Amino acid sequence: MTTSSPAGSRLPLLPVPEVRARGPRPGCGTPAFTAGHHFALGGETDTATLAKAATAPLSVILQVTKRCDFGCVFCSETLHMVDPTLAQLDVIRGNLAGVQRVFLSGGEPLLRRDLTEIVGMYSGFIIGLPTNATRGLAMAPKLAGKVAFVNIGFDGPRSTFSRVRGDYDKVMAGVRAFQQAGLPISLSAVVLRSTVHALPYLCQIADVLDAGKLKLILPLRKGNALGLAEREFITVEEAQEAFVRLTELRAIHDWRPAVRMTPWTAETEGHMIVIEPNGSAQAWPVYDRPDLFLPLGNLLEEPITAIWERYPYKASHYAKYLGRSILTAARSGA
Repeated sequence: MTTSSPAGSRLPLLPVPEVRARGPRPGCGTPAFTAGHHFALGGETDTATLAKAATAPLSVILQVTKRCDFGCVFCSETLHMVDPTLAQLDVIRGNLAGVQRVFLSGGEPLLRRDLTEIVGMYSGFIIGLPTNATRGLAMAPKLAGKVAFVNIGFDGPRSTFSRVRGDYDKVMAGVRAFQQAGLPISLSAVVLRSTVHALPYLCQIADVLDAGKLKLILPLRKGNALGLAEREFITVEEAQEAFVRLTELRAIHDWRPAVRMTPWTAETEGHMIVIEPNGSAQAWPVYDRPDLFLPLGNLLEEPITAIWERYPYKASHYAKYLGRSILTAARSGA
């Protein structure tokens, strides 16, 4: 088994342990959700063929709010919208039948006082909860045992984190609260030229926290990121080089979390389906669109199966979520 990349670089890859309660084992031709908090598919199964045969996406991002208590320098989601009601979220839930994983996202989802009700409403899905963890102390006990994992935005050691995201110590207190509540965690970071040097420290932090996954993405020119200096945007080639260095250090130090880096290439264009608070489903990121969103339909009015039929990035969606179009290193150890 080898590490994959858009440029075809090959690196040793350790086995991915499965979460047995979440579907078939990788290798049987059906995607399975792993302890690295991502989907896996064994062998050389063609993802384009799987995508063509599918009637729904593997994963969607549902914004339960656009509100946030941070102002990250790279944030693309800065527009305001009214939060969806519980009744509207229930309609969306019904229209998502066939999807395996739903990210209950934002903005900052923990700002919703009724989040535990929303989580209960979506209990039939694999639930990922992206958060900045600032309200972790209050919310972690209420979410214990109810989500598959919590994905915490975390960009490096204190000085790096504080410069690009916010209050490091407040977030770390939230991280510890999630851990004490027994909630599995992953970390995610937006990689800037000025933060590349911090990636090894971030990987070690992820290992110390026993994170399932460290997710790395490049910034996109939208929202707050429009104010970033041009030099902060690294190239795909630079991202690949940084990933190789990181995985070499990971092997040397036996850091265990899975690592996945998503560069913005033709193979990853439009791979995400983002559902905004008003139910509007968008393909993201679509590079030639001014807001990087391509409207697909509305989940308050039709099921995801209908939207999937007209979605032009099916192959990109499956290739990305199954780790075939991005840089990947699997979770190692027990």
